[in-house]
Amino acid sequence: MLPPARTMTLYADDDLLVVNKPANLPTLVDGYHPEAPYLLSLLKAEYGELWVVHRLDRQTSGVIVFARSAAAHRALNIQFEKRQTEKVYHVLAQGAPAWESKTVNLPLLADGDRRHRSVVDAVRGKPSATELRLLERYADYALIEAIPRTGRTHQIRAHLAALGHPIVGDQLYGGKALEGLKRLGLHASRIKFHHPATGDEVEFHAPTPDDLTQVLKALRQGKPSLQPRT
Repeated sequence: MLPPARTMTLYADDDLLVVNKPANLPTLVDGYHPEAPYLLSLLKAEYGELWVVHRLDRQTSGVIVFARSAAAHRALNIQFEKRQTEKVYHVLAQGAPAWESKTVNLPLLADGDRRHRSVVDAVRGKPSATELRLLERYADYALIEAIPRTGRTHQIRAHLAALGHPIVGDQLYGGKALEGLKRLGLHASRIKFHHPATGDEVEFHAPTPDDLTQVLKALRQGKPSLQPRT
């Protein structure tokens, strides 16, 4: 059952709407399943006209921003295009990295193979940078903070897979399922930018959802194991 739009709302004013998107809900209409619910439609029913500023993958949970006026949309688009925003993700990845922090600079080519993945390509790929910081290390997994400094498709997913640490549940990039988490282990935790009307720096945080919280608790206790997908 989908939560009401108001319960997803983190902040709203005349220019901005910031919400905590649940996992397994697409941001926009699914072309293959146009009848299925999607976030923008649910929010418009509550708040009226909205402008899309950025997106989150269907399985990704967390903070997402919409504009509530054309002027705010233009101002926010400039910030996102110029990389004047900061987006922070929490990632549950496979393996236990030996490093505490790392900056990944691997060029990515979107739709680079038959599975339509973003692939590392030194010749045709676009410059792509992701800052990584280890938050917690478990026996076979790790909780990682990821800050993309460029905005390539599936950037965090592709970069972690290239390092040998695919995201839990990310079948497309080699991640396996983990008991208790029926989706991608990726959560948009925080976003920081300048308010389009006032120019003030603002920051919004989406709390870790229950499914990921429970899995992390179990991992700290050494309980769950990888479950193969069928």
